[in-house]
Amino acid sequence: MARSQENTGFVCANCGQTVEKLTNGSYRNHCPYCLHSLHVDIVPGDRAADCGALMVPVGLDYKRKKGWMVVHQCMGCGHVSRNKVAVNTDQSDDYEILTGVHQPNSRHPVL
Repeated sequence: MARSQENTGFVCANCGQTVEKLTNGSYRNHCPYCLHSLHVDIVPGDRAADCGALMVPVGLDYKRKKGWMVVHQCMGCGHVSRNKVAVNTDQSDDYEILTGVHQPNSRHPVL
């Protein structure tokens, strides 16, 4: 499946908000309102994971080449993954929630 086909909206399994597809050339992985996701990928975008459980935001990380990343942990199997923060799009990630998951001992300043 091409990434353009994966860039679809959805209803968040955690908060129930309607989430629009990204408009910045990437594809949506998590809810911009609560930052939760579903464990559906093994490799980002492949939709090959069998788990399907809710993934909760547990922190923020910064990668020099990718920028800010939301760190998710799966409530079903414990898998940890990172996904780019959605910015420069019609429905960007909620700044207040992002700062709430920022780990205070991070060496990077929050956004």
